[in-house]
Amino acid sequence: MRVLVVGSTGSGKSTFARELAERIRAPHIELDALNWDPDWTNLSAVDPGKLKARVRDAIASEAWTCDGNYSVVRQIVLERATHLVWLDYDRAVIMLRVIRRSLSRAIDGRELWPGTGNREEFRRWLDKEHPIRWAWDTFKHRRRSLEALLVDPANAHLAKHRLRRPSQTGPLLEQLVSEGLPI
Repeated sequence: MRVLVVGSTGSGKSTFARELAERIRAPHIELDALNWDPDWTNLSAVDPGKLKARVRDAIASEAWTCDGNYSVVRQIVLERATHLVWLDYDRAVIMLRVIRRSLSRAIDGRELWPGTGNREEFRRWLDKEHPIRWAWDTFKHRRRSLEALLVDPANAHLAKHRLRRPSQTGPLLEQLVSEGLPI
């Protein structure tokens, strides 16, 4: 089982993918961790070839869960994936989650991705690229692009799951776990 989890910034992609990976005993691939280098260097913008190479290496195994929305590597991941999970929640749910997450990260000051030194800082909250603003600004566009992804014939090989409410995650996790564990 190879599962790609997509959705708006702050929807809970990493949480869902990490829990599923743990339960099916597969690697968890966080595209943010592959994309962001030290000093907030965004590989998808400055060195997409390096990001693509990292992603290809990460998804080479037979089982994994992966979360993220990077268009520069989306097709690479989709071609290997067996399942697509879209956390398509209302904007209010997304904004509450991304604000809560940003606040928690800014208070505890933890490094977001090991070895990068990148940390959440209150002073960056007004930046256009900050997750809070990014989630708000990209919400409608992301929803349209992910709707197109679901109906794209190139993705006919995928088992697709579109969750509209957080309460649907538990039942889907149970279903995927039952499909993904060896008997």
